[in-house]
Amino acid sequence: MSKHSLTALRPVAALALLGLLAACSPKQAETTTDGAATGTPTDPATAAQAVAADTPPKPAVAASVQAMSADDLRAAANKALGQNRIYAPGGDNAMEYYLALRDKQPDDPATTSALTDLMPYTVIAAEQSIGRKDFEEAKRLQALITKADPKAPALPRLSAAIAGGEKLLAQQTTDEASKAKAAADAKTKEVQRVAEQAAQQKQAADALAAQQREAARAEAARPAAAAAPPRQAPAERPAPVAETPAPAPAAPAASSSGERRLLSAPPPRYPMDALRASTSGQVVVEITIGGDGDVTNARVVEASPPRVFDRAALTAVKRWKFEPTGSVSTTRRTIAFNPG
Repeated sequence: MSKHSLTALRPVAALALLGLLAACSPKQAETTTDGAATGTPTDPATAAQAVAADTPPKPAVAASVQAMSADDLRAAANKALGQNRIYAPGGDNAMEYYLALRDKQPDDPATTSALTDLMPYTVIAAEQSIGRKDFEEAKRLQALITKADPKAPALPRLSAAIAGGEKLLAQQTTDEASKAKAAADAKTKEVQRVAEQAAQQKQAADALAAQQREAARAEAARPAAAAAPPRQAPAERPAPVAETPAPAPAAPAASSSGERRLLSAPPPRYPMDALRASTSGQVVVEITIGGDGDVTNARVVEASPPRVFDRAALTAVKRWKFEPTGSVSTTRRTIAFNPG
């Protein structure tokens, strides 16, 4: 490259450098990790280990550029500078053309000077790529810087920033995947809960509908049962009623004029269980008789066997009719049950 071309390049390069510096915002610089933006020194060995952990980087200069002749490279570099293609796109930028030209002409001072002038722009572009989390582009630019000057002061912090940024991005990706999985699991559980709740409600509704249908059938059958005359079990036999004088009336208003005459005494129903078992027994019932002759109260005084014939005896005596005397009296009756 001639001195005249290099002299013409430097004012243009200086203006481009000012524009790139203005575009590199402090906020993006602060987001870089391990001192990448603040200029804090980073151990080069640590950065080298981080880079080595990745896949081998692509060659800094494209093979198509390396295959060009020295004259073609010089012409392509001048054209790229005139179109502001300092470091991008890959395979068609001034940095790659000059690096390939230096490989062919290592002692050309114009090429060395041009690479020195273009280095700051490439460093700033690499930092901006890190800030955008475009680590592939940052690695490409880092390869250009490394080939231009393996001892460039910016390389350790760029390497550390790329490694730290990729690690943080991987962690964020993992966290986002975990959150997405947790959200999917929660949604699945909610769907299951809603389905189970719906099934429980349907089961309850079906049970309620069945109860209502049963109640409706029972209600419809009730008038027919009430209209039919009561049927007495053929196995039941009327039990003889033995009358015994009652002691003095228990109620204060009871009559003491003597025993009331029994006008009507429907026999009790023989309990079916006792009839099947051929069980016999008797119940002593105390009866309170009103002035009109109706039984107003009855209670079991004694029963043998207990609680076998009590209900049948009480049900029967409550239908008895005594001679009306206008006064209340109390008497006792013994009702015998014999299946024979």
